[in-house]
Amino acid sequence: MDRPTDPKDRIVILGGGLTGLSAGLVLSRAGRGVLVLERDPEVGGLARTIARGGFRFDLGGHRFFTKDEKVAAFLDDLMGGELVTVPRTSKILLKNRYFDYPLRPFNALFGLGVPTTIRSLLDYAGQRIARGFKKTPIVSLEDWVVDRFGRTLFDIYFKEYSEKVWGLGCERICMEWIDQRIQGLSLRRAIKEAFLGGSGGGMATLADRFLYPARGIGRIAENLREGIERNGKVLTDARIGELRHDGLRLERAVVDGPGSPRDFPGEEFVSTLPLTSLVNMLCPRPPEDVLRAAAQLRYRDLVIVAVMLNRPRATDQTWIYVPERSVPFGRIHEPTNWSGQMAPAGKTLLVTEHFCWRGDDAWRMTDERLIGNTVSHLARLGFVKPEEVEDAAVVRVPHAYPVFEVGYEKSYRTILGCLGRFENLHVAGRTGAFKYLNMDHVISAGIDTAQRIIARTPADLEMDGEDAGMAELNA
Repeated sequence: MDRPTDPKDRIVILGGGLTGLSAGLVLSRAGRGVLVLERDPEVGGLARTIARGGFRFDLGGHRFFTKDEKVAAFLDDLMGGELVTVPRTSKILLKNRYFDYPLRPFNALFGLGVPTTIRSLLDYAGQRIARGFKKTPIVSLEDWVVDRFGRTLFDIYFKEYSEKVWGLGCERICMEWIDQRIQGLSLRRAIKEAFLGGSGGGMATLADRFLYPARGIGRIAENLREGIERNGKVLTDARIGELRHDGLRLERAVVDGPGSPRDFPGEEFVSTLPLTSLVNMLCPRPPEDVLRAAAQLRYRDLVIVAVMLNRPRATDQTWIYVPERSVPFGRIHEPTNWSGQMAPAGKTLLVTEHFCWRGDDAWRMTDERLIGNTVSHLARLGFVKPEEVEDAAVVRVPHAYPVFEVGYEKSYRTILGCLGRFENLHVAGRTGAFKYLNMDHVISAGIDTAQRIIARTPADLEMDGEDAGMAELNA
């Protein structure tokens, strides 16, 4: 196995999610020494697949769709014949009625009844007229949606679900999140797509088909790991305690574990760790203003409850969104609608997502209570009969999603200013860069980070430390 003789020459990747693993594979293929340190027993982060008694499920279900030819070619080369094409059919379950998601105008409007439909259209028209006379700043998620859909549709379709997912009022959620997730979509655009047909003109929000590994999304991370380990190393159960530095360069990662801590020196460091965790691992510690800034940024946590059923199918959907606060989970997916290989023959499973903060009731509840509560609500909603349940599993996922609160940018910039001083630190990915990225974007971020490292020359290292670091972080 071809590895560098001096461990100081290797590239240490902090975190074994898709960004870190994609960077690791590109670097390994280029002949660079790679060490990936992953806290969990398995790689993949949020994009991993859990196997239990013949059933398989992802942590929420992840579709792959891209217009990036580089990423498409990378994934095709990596996965070979493992990918299948899945038609997307998603619904919103609201007041015991189903509505299309993404919203389709005839279903969304006329499904509400004639009075509400008229009010929604008049409200939207009034909003567009008002915008022509006075363009008020769009700051929050509420501002963004009301501008594009009107107040009535915001209250019906967006408000309750968004607040359930993020644990914040919509006026406190920065518009950056929804602008990234629903680029360019408005009621006018949705109506246009409905009349013209097609699959949304290439918009990711409206795409009606996606790619998926037949044995679960985790196969992407598993294949990435296998590729890295042909020349490099992936170490799991590796919880990083400290990142030691001299003020200009990171020198080594200290991993806590049984016995004495282990040191892993490196030439370059790629971090996909939560940005707030990275700041608190630095040794010596950063200034107090940086630590305060890190305390202001938050990540939303996630609890997955998967319910295995002794029946062939429970729904015909890829996702079902459940906005009502009286239901503890916000989204359901049925893995066997994505691939028949996700359950034994004649059986299926439903996967529910409970959005929460660590320390709240959903996070601290025992597995038994979580399962019982979930099955009870699934039965009340008509998805299952309790006697069909043959098994269940609970998975807790910390730091699942970065939370964009209004005003977060000041703290974010303070942290970037600190990290940008390290000339050999590259921060990338959804949790690492604190950006809400789709799956193709996180893979692209890993590829791009690796290519920048490969292309680095001594002249690059003579750049001013902060300017160089900021260029990496904002790329």
